[in-house]
Amino acid sequence: MNSIPRVLIFLALLLPFFTTTVYSQQDPKEIARQYMEQAELIMAETKAMDDARELMVTAADQDTTFIKANYEAGHMHLLTVGKDRAVKYFMRVFRQDPAYRFDIEYLIGRSYQYGENFDKALEFYNLYKQKLAGKPNYQGKDKIDLPTVDRAIFECENGKEFVASPGNFSIVNIGREINSEYEDYAPVLNENEDEIVFTTRRREDNLNENVFEDNKPYEDIFIAKKTGGTWSYAKNLGPVVNTPYHESSVALSADGNTLFIFNDEGGGDIFYSERQPGGEFSAKIPLPGIINSSFEEKSISISKDEKTLYFSSNRPGGFGGLDIYKATKDSKGEWTNVKNLGPKINTEMDDDGLFIDYDDVTLFFSSKGRKGMGGFDVFKATLDPKTNEWSEPVNLGYPINTPDDDIYFVITKDAKRAYYSSVREDGMGYTDIYMITIPEGIKNTEPVVTKPPIEPTQPTDTTTTPVVVVAQKTPTKTGLQPLKYLVSVVDAVDQTTPLPAKVKLQGARDNVIVPFTPLGDGVFEFNITSDKPKDYRLSVEVEGYVFQNLNIRLEGASKQGKTINRTVAMRKLVAGVTSILRNIYFDFDKATFKTESYTELNKLEAMLSQNQNIIMEIAGHTDAVGTKEYNKYLSVRRAQAVKDYLTKKGINTRRIKAVGYGKSKPLASNDDERGGRELNRRVEFKVLQN
Repeated sequence: MNSIPRVLIFLALLLPFFTTTVYSQQDPKEIARQYMEQAELIMAETKAMDDARELMVTAADQDTTFIKANYEAGHMHLLTVGKDRAVKYFMRVFRQDPAYRFDIEYLIGRSYQYGENFDKALEFYNLYKQKLAGKPNYQGKDKIDLPTVDRAIFECENGKEFVASPGNFSIVNIGREINSEYEDYAPVLNENEDEIVFTTRRREDNLNENVFEDNKPYEDIFIAKKTGGTWSYAKNLGPVVNTPYHESSVALSADGNTLFIFNDEGGGDIFYSERQPGGEFSAKIPLPGIINSSFEEKSISISKDEKTLYFSSNRPGGFGGLDIYKATKDSKGEWTNVKNLGPKINTEMDDDGLFIDYDDVTLFFSSKGRKGMGGFDVFKATLDPKTNEWSEPVNLGYPINTPDDDIYFVITKDAKRAYYSSVREDGMGYTDIYMITIPEGIKNTEPVVTKPPIEPTQPTDTTTTPVVVVAQKTPTKTGLQPLKYLVSVVDAVDQTTPLPAKVKLQGARDNVIVPFTPLGDGVFEFNITSDKPKDYRLSVEVEGYVFQNLNIRLEGASKQGKTINRTVAMRKLVAGVTSILRNIYFDFDKATFKTESYTELNKLEAMLSQNQNIIMEIAGHTDAVGTKEYNKYLSVRRAQAVKDYLTKKGINTRRIKAVGYGKSKPLASNDDERGGRELNRRVEFKVLQN
């Protein structure tokens, strides 16, 4: 295993910024070339793709005709984060030289798929299929074979179907106490749901001073406890369990006393650690019996009575990729009688991230096969104890599943909550841990039988046979008609030009998504079936315009039915335009973000990333409580906190000016809290140049 001192990568990354003054006097094409050289140097010496990506993006935006830089910027996005942003760079390549890469249409389709723009993805996938048909003998390394493309088309058709019928799931970020700006994943909880163990690659409290070859810390296992409904800040489990290399939590016994750990030794093996009388965990020991092999054993789950173990492995004899297996404990305490769960569960693709429910018959797992919408999707299957046969796995549907990886799903004893790892718009960094809530209970969610999509060509494997998905909707009470909420998106200048927007309406507190129908010409129809008034957040995004996150309150369904019309006027990102970031919240008297701030922060970062010429001012404002000097100090700190967040995400620090105005620019009277001081405590941005 390789360890890289952090300082070496850090110095390499600083080089372009040391030469900023020189670059500013040069031609943009020369600037782009030098940034690209630095990116290639990093990739030649390490696998620090995140660091190289930001340099490639800078090179591509300095010179939009630099085809290699634009291709690599898109490629690196697909390999890391912001996969939907790759479209911008691949399209530059496609427009200038469609022959640069044989698979360029396929790559554009992939990026559109990750962005849930399934119609555009299908357009480019089918363009690529036409290219394949026209050159059947092409054998270059940049060829994507037909079954892979057909699988992607199948996923997009599934995605359109799932998104059209979102489940009544509340999916909420578990919070800053657990998640960080780095990868946080693989949550496991005890039966009482008052202790969580998970895996993270954060720098803070990581035991290793060095980094892995990708310039990120090694995996460490962290733990947190819940008291009075609130999680404590997570802390490192300590050097007895964690080593200078990778460790990942994979399972926790119901009583919380046995922790199962993945370690990448021996191709990837499973260990366990017992909790000691003082509460600490012992040194890890390999699982006894025949679970571990010379191949990879990755995820496991143990039954409540601790006599049955389910695990994933890519050992020979399976159906392809990672398969799920079952083992039982013998009288000696060793795991034996290992059996593959068979084709009802396993596919030719990876099946992983499994969890056996407390009832010992319901299995949740993630699969890259079956009726999915891309990456790992979470499925549910049930064992019939009489026949020992598994039911057909059911996709848990949207928004639990997305075109990216959704995995490591674990459920609570009462089946009303679940935790898993996902990449979502309110994430704090990379992969975050989320809590899913549904009043009816996830196990009791009624599946909806749907028609399978018509595929251009039928995939040859057996991984797409199920046609049952979970789409738990909130029913409208008898005699009530849904409230129709019609949203029209127009340009703010003439108030009539419709805009092709990305819109979303969801509960302000629970994130439950309201289904909608696009009516064309920038008009979207949302149907509210709940009979009670509720607070919502309407999100509207248009490329080249200021995004809007609007907090609204809507009444529910009624006997008469009702239609509410709302026009959202979008302002272009021109110099002088300002916008208040209403949904950024700070701790009292501090410059630390609350968990609910990250959706707004991420939209701001996305807007800056998509519009590389923007230079903006981030301004902090306070109410009139406190001294002038202190309010100025606090407002500067809060503006700087926003800037720091954006620069950590890769936005060039020279594009953002952080200032604090204290209480000098109120929007309303400071005499009252609501409608007064509350409005004055704000962060806003102003476009200085575009």
